[in-house]
Amino acid sequence: MTPPLDLSLYPPHTHIDHEGFLTLAGCRVADLASQFGTPSYLVDAAGLRARAQEFQDALTSRHPHGRVLFASKSFPTPSVMALVAEGGCGLDVAGLGELLAAERAGVDPGNIVLHGNAKSDAEIAKAIEMRLRYIVVDNLDDVVRISRMASEPVPVLLRVSPGIQAETDAKMATGHDASKFGIPSHQVDDAIRRIRSEPLLDLRGLHAHVGSQILNVEQFEQAVAALARLERFDVYDLGGGLGIRYVSSDTAPSVEEYVDRLVGAVHRHLGTDVEVLLEPGRSMVGPNGVTVYRVVTVKRGVRTHVAVDGGMADNLEVALYGQPFEPSIIDKAGRIEVCDVVGRQCESGDTFVTDHALVDPQVGDLLVIPATGAYTFTLSNNYNGALRPPVVFCEDGRTHLAVRRETYEELLGRDQL
Repeated sequence: MTPPLDLSLYPPHTHIDHEGFLTLAGCRVADLASQFGTPSYLVDAAGLRARAQEFQDALTSRHPHGRVLFASKSFPTPSVMALVAEGGCGLDVAGLGELLAAERAGVDPGNIVLHGNAKSDAEIAKAIEMRLRYIVVDNLDDVVRISRMASEPVPVLLRVSPGIQAETDAKMATGHDASKFGIPSHQVDDAIRRIRSEPLLDLRGLHAHVGSQILNVEQFEQAVAALARLERFDVYDLGGGLGIRYVSSDTAPSVEEYVDRLVGAVHRHLGTDVEVLLEPGRSMVGPNGVTVYRVVTVKRGVRTHVAVDGGMADNLEVALYGQPFEPSIIDKAGRIEVCDVVGRQCESGDTFVTDHALVDPQVGDLLVIPATGAYTFTLSNNYNGALRPPVVFCEDGRTHLAVRRETYEELLGRDQL
């Protein structure tokens, strides 16, 4: 029996049409694969815009003095940045490349916050030139650099550790005192005094971030309580980190539940008149993207290996975090075979999933992996000379090539013989 496709993992405008073909925002995925090639990142544009609006409305309806900042590192392209800005969100950027992308996208600098645990002079200079909403001070070297380059007071936030061990993969936990990010809790008072000793730094508030792919909302509430034990400020940036569903067995908090619990904690511990910033990334763009591949080989032996024309060059999350995914062969029915879905890069770790049920895998089939909107494009690379895939926006039956596929000329263009 053919297993049903779990459309709850897919972007909101995903359907099976009357002929049994998978469609995304009115576009047949098979047609997209033919037009743009595989692998390709496909984005539900209206779904992403609506998700941004959902976050912003959820926050401002409970706390009018609030702003949602999309964590652009999760999908750092001007096209995605512009789309979430249409939904009412600002941006959190963490490097000069992301800042220049935000500038190209036309995002209001007054709605941009700069992060980074090792900011360069060029990044700080650009942030000062653009008059960003805030620069987040991550360490005392930031204080020296900002003071040296500023000609008038620069509004800053201080990133502090809330002292919380996040319930997530260790590589995504950032809120503990041993983290490379922020000021450890026992040094916060000294850091505040140091910032205030510099006349060209205007300390407005605190920033804290627990980690990424957090599914226990209570951990966000704990971070708010930890901030309340420090000196009180007018601005609190509570970071992002809300997790999403990657496979059918996953459960994840809704946007409404997340914001309701977080704002409730702010009102209990910090008051109702503070400025609140939230920085969702994965939870905003992740559910609105899928990746389409074509099956290249099917090797039946001790195990059945179904190899596709992509892998850890276009989705590094499995190798990096052990993140499970739920791939499906689309647009066909047939017998079920238990397989390992693997990539084409020369690593045994280049495996999407093991012991996974697929519908009669054959060479040439299309295979789609949902919930790949976050960090796949970000972490894409050229392993084995792979070309980074295109990004295709889909909406109302129309497509927009937001990022074209890399070329071999570009791949080799920086080489100097």
